Amino acid sequence: MSPDRAVLQEAIDHGEREGGSVEFKERLTRTQHLEGGRFESLAAQLRHRVLSGDGEATYVVGVTDGGGIAGISPDAFSESMDVLSILAEEADAHIHDVQTWGVDGEGDGHGNRAVDDHGEEGSAKGLVGVATLRTGAMLETDDDHIVVGTAGHVDHGKSTLIGSLVTGRADDGDGGTRGYLDVQPHEVERGLSADLSYGVYGFREGEPVRMDNPHRKDDRAGVVREADRLVSFVDTVGHEPWLRTTIRGLVGQKLDYGLLTVAADDGPTRTTREHLGVLLATDLPTVVAITKVDLVDEERAAEVSREVERLLREVGRTPLPVARHGVRTAIEEIDETVVPIVGTSAVTGEGLEVLDSLFERLPKQAPDEGDFRMYIDRTYSVTGVGAVASGTVKSGSVETGDELLLGPLTDGSFAEVEVRSIEMHYHRVDRASSGRIVGIALKGVREADIERGMALLPRDSAPEPVREFEAEVMVLNHPTRISAGYEPVVHLETVSEAAVFTPEGGRLLPGDTGRTRVRFKFRPYLVEEGQRFVFREGQSKGVGTVTDVNPVPET
Repeated sequence: MSPDRAVLQEAIDHGEREGGSVEFKERLTRTQHLEGGRFESLAAQLRHRVLSGDGEATYVVGVTDGGGIAGISPDAFSESMDVLSILAEEADAHIHDVQTWGVDGEGDGHGNRAVDDHGEEGSAKGLVGVATLRTGAMLETDDDHIVVGTAGHVDHGKSTLIGSLVTGRADDGDGGTRGYLDVQPHEVERGLSADLSYGVYGFREGEPVRMDNPHRKDDRAGVVREADRLVSFVDTVGHEPWLRTTIRGLVGQKLDYGLLTVAADDGPTRTTREHLGVLLATDLPTVVAITKVDLVDEERAAEVSREVERLLREVGRTPLPVARHGVRTAIEEIDETVVPIVGTSAVTGEGLEVLDSLFERLPKQAPDEGDFRMYIDRTYSVTGVGAVASGTVKSGSVETGDELLLGPLTDGSFAEVEVRSIEMHYHRVDRASSGRIVGIALKGVREADIERGMALLPRDSAPEPVREFEAEVMVLNHPTRISAGYEPVVHLETVSEAAVFTPEGGRLLPGDTGRTRVRFKFRPYLVEEGQRFVFREGQSKGVGTVTDVNPVPET
């Protein structure tokens, strides 16, 4: 996690100079540095440093006035970043980046302590960091940002297609652009995605804004900064053993559209049908991309297109081949029942301009009304920042400094937390609204205490933890029948939890629609009426809608 120590050494060697852009601070506190004239003086100092650096300043925190490495505790460093952010806002600037190093407790006799190149919080007694500040307020994001969830059978070119879209690069024929999304070493080695990945590109005045290298934070942040229309991809998993992760990506995110890939050389598979079923069961407007058309002749490509059309008609959807009807018609007609079909090749670039046109012009789905809600999908800890909860904002909006509730915890209670900062695709923002994929740094909670499936909501709300609810369900597939005591995994928002079903009437057969009581086996969650969910167990799969979160207790 620690960056190259040369960055720190360079800043210290440069030193504090009159009219320079570098400033040393041992620590900043709310009580000493945000009151009265002290606050105004420090904000003016920061403004001067930024102007002296032609729009960029460097603050070294955790050092003495002379540049000696002192090191401060992680909590003190976090508070210093909070105070620095407030000062920057007052000076019409923002914190662009923070890099930290751990230091041990041994001095060298001159007020310096050794720097730990690993920078791991548990192995060091303090922190020293370099914060880069830039002129201008934090990014104001557009309200036309769409989020697309991808699905498709393993090796059907899903991640490769997205990699080519976000970079504008042709694939090498061996899935090279897939590497821009697969983030785990074993994924790259095996050529398979095993967890959700995220990609982003955008448009400015109708022209694509892409990344040179999505692995670089600055490249992703640059797209967010420059584009006036953003497209985020939640890239799911195609391999059958990870169907649970795919469902989490399609159900647990606030998606605007789905993108289902079908390889021209392989055609629709059982996994294709399952992924399509999940997409359509959640009423998500979906586009089908027939990939790898460069590997087959026109006759085979047309045959697969007809197979896809038949598959869509079987589930009550209307296929709309874009090559026949045009992009404008696809944009006007797409909804939960009409599904555009596009032939593509990440190698030759065929169809990519069509997808660009669709994603640049597809309308944003109407945002969910109501107060702020975000279900947590991932958690991690950042040295000097603390616990970060990642997910997609379900409704409302959130701002830096907001006081929130986190939970429910395992005992059904909710913890009080505060928003320390918000990031979207590595770019810090001061506000995020419905549909945005964000990471929210939280004050008042440890990362170890946050779990996937928990929710963030306003402090003044009165949430009720739900352990049991009533639902209307449809059984998509089951080898026999569902009876009382059936225990599938329920996927609701980002919740993935074993639950016990008690069907009304005692049983449900494949293809049946009926009512059932659902009880989570281990703990409560935030569940609301009207929420859609998917359940699965072995070969059995189904979808449902929550109808009552306050069922009458069974007698």
